[in-house]
Amino acid sequence: MHKGHIVAYNSPRCEGGSFMDNAIGPTGVKRQSGPMRGMSSFTFIWAGQVFSLLGTSMTGFALSVWAWQVTGQATVLALVSFFNFVPLLLMTPIAGAVVDRSSRKRVMIFSDLLAGLPTVAMYVLNSTGNLQIPHLYLAGAFSGAFQAFHFPAYSAAISMIVPKGQYGRASGMLSATEYASGIFAPVAAAILLGTSGIAGVMAIDIITFITAIGTVSLIRIPQPPASEGRKGVGSIWKESFYGFRYIYGSPSLLGLQLVLFSSNLVSGLGFTLITPAILARTGGDNIVLGTVMSIGGIGGLVGSIFLVVWGGPERKVHGVLMGDALTNLLGWALVGLGVNQYVWSLAAFLGLFFVPILNGSNQAIWQLKVAPDLQGRVFASRRFIAQVSSPLGMLIAGPLADRFFEPNMMPGGGLTAMFGWMVGTGPGAGMSLMLIISGLLGAAVSLGAYFFGAIRDVEDILPDYGVRPAHTVDD
Repeated sequence: MHKGHIVAYNSPRCEGGSFMDNAIGPTGVKRQSGPMRGMSSFTFIWAGQVFSLLGTSMTGFALSVWAWQVTGQATVLALVSFFNFVPLLLMTPIAGAVVDRSSRKRVMIFSDLLAGLPTVAMYVLNSTGNLQIPHLYLAGAFSGAFQAFHFPAYSAAISMIVPKGQYGRASGMLSATEYASGIFAPVAAAILLGTSGIAGVMAIDIITFITAIGTVSLIRIPQPPASEGRKGVGSIWKESFYGFRYIYGSPSLLGLQLVLFSSNLVSGLGFTLITPAILARTGGDNIVLGTVMSIGGIGGLVGSIFLVVWGGPERKVHGVLMGDALTNLLGWALVGLGVNQYVWSLAAFLGLFFVPILNGSNQAIWQLKVAPDLQGRVFASRRFIAQVSSPLGMLIAGPLADRFFEPNMMPGGGLTAMFGWMVGTGPGAGMSLMLIISGLLGAAVSLGAYFFGAIRDVEDILPDYGVRPAHTVDD
């Protein structure tokens, strides 16, 4: 899971109380009224996203197992992630500008529709016996390009339909969406693979993303009033880069994202390898893999519910930095140390338990500090900064595992004398060692950020957007 974005999307502490009808938002805009409003509107959209993500997760799991069975190479699985993620990343700045100058509702609908079309194409290819590994790369790239529009649109829409005091609950529910699918999708996909095959899994995915589009189409999402966002108005290119200039003008926000940039780089080396490592160590047992991933999903769901009830730490920056450190240590590093499904399951549970707290705390800081009519551009740029390092980790992880760590952790290999006592030897041992190294490095990055006051005191340095002077960025 990538950090620093909605999930998680990637919320402030919930102070309790109920949302009053026709509440006035912090910018003075009257929020949605009618049969559905506030948290009711959000919950209706959220329900559709639950179904959609369930289908998407099932397809992702099924295709990962299929690709491993066909090739037996970690590099292939890493490249599938790479080809999906790079177009998403490159389109993100443009997506943010489009969101701020367009209807957030329409952007969400079209991004969901276009991102789902590759699943339809792969369903047809599989049904005719023509599905090949390169098709996964192409489908991932096309889907990723349009997924880029969903995050800034969804994130900015939440700020307009959910009252400020409910941001924490909304963030927890968003996390629950992902992790609920993580519980059921792997096991359901593993069972369906044995009965109806990949075609059955993808058919469910198609039905669910159509359902998600339908729920969004029925809800009115207000547009934000003009405020400091007017400073960045201009050509699409000017608006695309305005978010970067805004963040650059706020050293504390920039520092916060650079922490996630660095953590994603080093932890991404290991996270990419969790699926092939477990498959290698179990002889390709997709039931064990599905069980571990489902228990990880339970951990994320429990963490999300915990966030909904708790609302997050009073000092959100602690949620970001400590959440990231604990995810790396108790999650990815512990997966590497494990040699059976019980340890892997515990590690998956603990690692994903802290991700909602990390992403929810990060989201809270940004939602409170950035004006709503800027959030599309700024949130897109924020995501780009945090995740631009991930493709490098994806590209490096597969070849490094296949060509160096795995051969050197086979019996008699060059690294067995030093690390064999820790991770054993044989298939999967090299990837397990990589998981340990990346987890330790990721935790070191997050904990090291406490030594920088601009990051540690971000919430004191930057007041909430509704009570501070307009943020200025040189044109």
